[in-house]
Amino acid sequence: MPSETVREQSPPPHPGRTALRLAVATVATGIVAGLGGALLALLLHGIQHVAYGYSLDRLVDTQTFLQGVTDASPLRRVAVMFVCGVVAGFGWWALHRFGRPLVGIAKTLAAPDAPMPPRTTLVHVLLQIVTVALGSPLGRETAPRELGAVISGWLAKLARLTPAQARLLIACGAGAGLAAVYNVPLGGAVFVLEVLLVSMNATAVAMAVTASVIAALTARLALGDAPLYVVPVLTDSTSMIVWAVIVGPILGVAAYGFSWAAKKAGAAAPRDGWRLPVFCILNFTTIGALAIYFPQLLGNGKSAAQLGFDTHLTIGLAAALLALRVAVTLGSLRVGAYGGVLTPSLAIGSLAGIVLGSVCGFVGVNLPTGAFALIGATAFLASSMNMPISAVVLIAEFTHMRHAMLVPIVLAVAGSVAAARLCKMLARKPCQDAPTQGASV
Repeated sequence: MPSETVREQSPPPHPGRTALRLAVATVATGIVAGLGGALLALLLHGIQHVAYGYSLDRLVDTQTFLQGVTDASPLRRVAVMFVCGVVAGFGWWALHRFGRPLVGIAKTLAAPDAPMPPRTTLVHVLLQIVTVALGSPLGRETAPRELGAVISGWLAKLARLTPAQARLLIACGAGAGLAAVYNVPLGGAVFVLEVLLVSMNATAVAMAVTASVIAALTARLALGDAPLYVVPVLTDSTSMIVWAVIVGPILGVAAYGFSWAAKKAGAAAPRDGWRLPVFCILNFTTIGALAIYFPQLLGNGKSAAQLGFDTHLTIGLAAALLALRVAVTLGSLRVGAYGGVLTPSLAIGSLAGIVLGSVCGFVGVNLPTGAFALIGATAFLASSMNMPISAVVLIAEFTHMRHAMLVPIVLAVAGSVAAARLCKMLARKPCQDAPTQGASV
């Protein structure tokens, strides 16, 4: 009989050592993502201050971006947005032309063995921060999430984690980046579980909470602990609850339409050739011209949302900003710019809530405009990004609102999400029936 070859097999890793490596990698992810998020936020503030000439002596200041933009001359607004178009157009053209193909967070979570290219992603992150700082209407939240995902992917390799463990750590890194830049420790963790992983178990919860809390606490050392938005003291009422129930489905249908249009605009955007820089320059210069009369349009939408929460918007101005905000957001995606839609969606929902809430005034019901904005922002955000739980938690941490507002907000979110999902089901049905119509046998 032939002799059997005895193969030496390496012993399986000890469970305790594996758990220790995972725990150390999670803590390291939180610390580094927090530092990265803080640096990106400080870079954004610095560019804003230099571009529009305000608060040049300090990066973190009480003067808001809207105040700085409003004090800047109309010519400066147009000039800065022209520069924004040049940076966006030629920056992303060069990235597509000379860099490696971009890999999104969702794609790397689906295949952790195909990671995001570090150098290309870092340039992509910096371009998003620079353009948003100059006045792009897209959100800044994607940049710290991508940075956190790249960092956690590198840490997963360093810790020799399995593909499943690496997937968890990458998702936690993305959530930690969000938690750091917006000071939302719980919101970052819930975002990981509801949106990125779409699952929940003890290990995922522990890792997500640990990374997001550490990242937020780390970023606070540089950015402070102030809420992102300041809202007046609001309490619920029977009239407000009834309004929330009625308006929720309306906002859900609108959010579905916006989400559909945003995906179409991004998919149709040019990625190479002369159109990318030319279209970006035209788009952002046009936004700068509009900002001569509507300075609230500049930036990711935080300014418009804050005005809504402060009840400083008339119905006419809110309606005008709503239409323009939707147009400039979709237009920027269509010309090839990158950025998030979280903050723009929140701003659009806030403005839509104010416009829809004006009906109450016509029928003699007096409710605070800030409540319309808060409920509208949450309901629209929940449906446009398909994250009802994350939306409620994020708004709570963004604003530090009173718990009494949770009842109308949750009711509006429930109606909004139900209506958006119904729209999605109705949109899919014609697509499923289409092959039977006119198909050759």
